[in-house]
Amino acid sequence: MLFGPLLLLACTAGPDGEAGPGSDPAQAPAGAVAQVCDKLPPGPAEAPAGAVKIDPAVTGDLAAKTRSSPAGTTFWLAPGTHRLGDDRYDQVNPKPGSTYIGGPDAVLDGRGINQYAFSGDAADVKLQHLVVQGFAAPHDEGVVNHDSADGWVIEHSAVQDNDGAALMAGTRQQVRGNCLRRNGQYGMNAYSSGNKITGLVVEGNEITGNNTGDWEARIDGCGCTGGIKFWSVDGADVRGNWVHGNRGTGLWADTNNNDFLFEGNLIEGNDSAALVYETSYNAVIRTNTIRGNNRADGRDYVDRGDSFPVASVYISESGGEPRVPARTDKVEIAGNSFENNWNGITLWENSDRFCNSAANTSSGSCTRLVPEPGQCAQPGIAAGPLHADCRWKTQRVEVHHNRFVLDPAVAGCEEGCARMAMLANFGTFPAWSPYQGEVVQDAITFEQHNRFHHNTYAGPWTFVAFEPSRVLGFGEWQGAPYKQDEGSQFSRTGGG
Repeated sequence: MLFGPLLLLACTAGPDGEAGPGSDPAQAPAGAVAQVCDKLPPGPAEAPAGAVKIDPAVTGDLAAKTRSSPAGTTFWLAPGTHRLGDDRYDQVNPKPGSTYIGGPDAVLDGRGINQYAFSGDAADVKLQHLVVQGFAAPHDEGVVNHDSADGWVIEHSAVQDNDGAALMAGTRQQVRGNCLRRNGQYGMNAYSSGNKITGLVVEGNEITGNNTGDWEARIDGCGCTGGIKFWSVDGADVRGNWVHGNRGTGLWADTNNNDFLFEGNLIEGNDSAALVYETSYNAVIRTNTIRGNNRADGRDYVDRGDSFPVASVYISESGGEPRVPARTDKVEIAGNSFENNWNGITLWENSDRFCNSAANTSSGSCTRLVPEPGQCAQPGIAAGPLHADCRWKTQRVEVHHNRFVLDPAVAGCEEGCARMAMLANFGTFPAWSPYQGEVVQDAITFEQHNRFHHNTYAGPWTFVAFEPSRVLGFGEWQGAPYKQDEGSQFSRTGGG
């Protein structure tokens, strides 16, 4: 095992009785997936040699002893419930290289009073075997590593029942073997103001039940929820996590992320997509099991008469870009098992969303190829490099050797499901846009080297190409002019 004495969830039957990844060993993700919550390994029963003991009977003892101790100190939180002061800004400000280890059943409780648990810019802080709960972080802010300091390691801990995000993230952060559950907004918000996060590792965690505050309903179109949200992260390994039952998207990378590996995760039962990769670059998505996602969103779309193919894996204005250094120059989606999600994979590009367009919801951001949004304006954007580089392109996406199974009776759908898609909208906005009309629709469908091949489909799958109303059968999808899914197999039955 990678992380010490974790319990692991074998990929067999799901909690609702559906056939799980283990029902088809050839398609199961590599290794097992972490079952962590309520099964965390206990911390040491006695203080490690040289550690400073923190007394739960003394309110504020942890913060006070942190202030009075030098950098690099190890603190052991004795069993019991530890409390900070009664001011909302009472918090722990670690010094560089400090380590915080919880004894068996050690809890740091914010009591709904304190906003943050661990804050400040100290690097290389370590947190192990601790329950952190009851903190009232504001919207878009986090409880642990509130200021996104570098080099933090969070292991074998439960960060739960907080407002805001359980964790923020900094460069070189490692998040291993934790329970991140029932937080008001995110399990983790990987965002650092003014800086790109690099070298992030998220491995062997259980991430469940987050977005209890239902922020998408409270702020229309906020795009600010899910199990984890990544912003401008350059290099991340997301492996072997169990991401399930979140209100919203499971894993969501948004705005100029690059060089991601999503591998061997079990992502299931999330209300929205299992995985969104949006306005970002260069990723490998492989050997994941993705099941039972997007049913709530799928039903909502059908109920309001919206035919857009909401997907379990949604690639939105994202693709491979050789000029942006990474371990790959594609978005490669390979060797995954998709089971009874509302839909499969959608490759999408919004013709009206580009750098310096008011339709760009990532306001103030430009592509990684153009340094200043003001450059993406007429007349320069009409031709030459800017015409290409001012768009986040869904290009160089390769979808191969995946298994797609859908039984409408299991997924709970009668219409609007069992779709794969590669499409764009007809460009209309703004008035000076050089991408009006079918420019982007033609590009994503025929010109940007997007390719499906050697996949297996079981169930009533249809395929959407070019624009939302163009729904194709498997033969049409394989034939001219689309020429997709060479070497793939299709069976209309067998979705069960």
